Amino acid sequence: MKILDWYILKRYLGTFILMLLLFIPIGITVNLAEKIGKILENEVPFVEVAAYYLDFTIYFANLLFPLFLFLSVIWFTSKLANNTEIIAFLSSGVSYWRFLRPYLIGATIVCIGALVLSMYLAPKASKGFNEFKYEYLKKGKEVQETNDVYRQINESEYIYASNFQPLTKAARNFTLEHFEGNKLKFKISASRLQYDDSLGTYKLTNYDKRIVGEEGDVILHESTLDTVLPFEFDQLTPVNYIAETLNYNELNDFIAQEKKRGSANMNRYMVVAYKRWSLPVSAFILTIIAVAVSSVKRRGGMGVNLALGISLAFIFIFFDKVFGTIAEQSTFSPLLAVWFPNITFGVLAIYLLINAKR
Repeated sequence: MKILDWYILKRYLGTFILMLLLFIPIGITVNLAEKIGKILENEVPFVEVAAYYLDFTIYFANLLFPLFLFLSVIWFTSKLANNTEIIAFLSSGVSYWRFLRPYLIGATIVCIGALVLSMYLAPKASKGFNEFKYEYLKKGKEVQETNDVYRQINESEYIYASNFQPLTKAARNFTLEHFEGNKLKFKISASRLQYDDSLGTYKLTNYDKRIVGEEGDVILHESTLDTVLPFEFDQLTPVNYIAETLNYNELNDFIAQEKKRGSANMNRYMVVAYKRWSLPVSAFILTIIAVAVSSVKRRGGMGVNLALGISLAFIFIFFDKVFGTIAEQSTFSPLLAVWFPNITFGVLAIYLLINAKR
């Protein structure tokens, strides 16, 4: 059986790699055709363009590897079925579960590779990909804002602002409260806050400071005040894609920090963290579905299997995107949203596998 195991395993991994090598250049070509005008307009150096498309390749492979894996398994398994090779395997006394073993070994190899990619390589690629996009392709035209921010910045101080603007380094209706134990000691408020990158200071407009005393409060007022505050502006308003750019250890630390600060984007970060595990695990589920669908010889041949496989693959991706978006923009559980496609298709995999075995 080792010969048959190696035969299927080599086809499994070889077809998957071939699928990546075929589709990634297509993705690069389509992206380049769309972005070439901006690249030439901004006179982007060739070295940076090459680095961008290296990052794009890793980002693209990590994002769509479940689809490539699914199609590659359907492709070569359908060929085995059409050539009656599967019938020969099973007729020799090999059980269907034993026939699945090399597929599961291949899925394990892909899963381990996908984990390394998802945990460490893809975040670094995502950082370069997004930095290039915002520096050369968008040029700061898309101003991202964060509304109603309330955060704990350390053990004794809290801030609030009705609006933060990361690109202009400004905020409106800003307050900072300092506590010692459960007692408020002073409160700073300003109608506008502006951060100066060159000096590392903040300019406060309509500045008020209320110092709480035992015998009465003291109020200080300035029309404008340049001062130092105990936080970095970027730490308060991380851009939406920052979680994607952190490796597994950095992401865990970042999430713990954002929880302490009371970030309004926690669901977004949790979705990214859970997907680091859910996508690699999907390799097993999609492999089993692909084998169950394509191991049966059908009247329509490989075309029917591919059509059915592509439909299932896009339903999986649709579920993954829709439930992830719902969790990011509502109070829906990120854990359930991320794992729902795997749970649903896991049940489908068991059903199809039982029927295929029969």
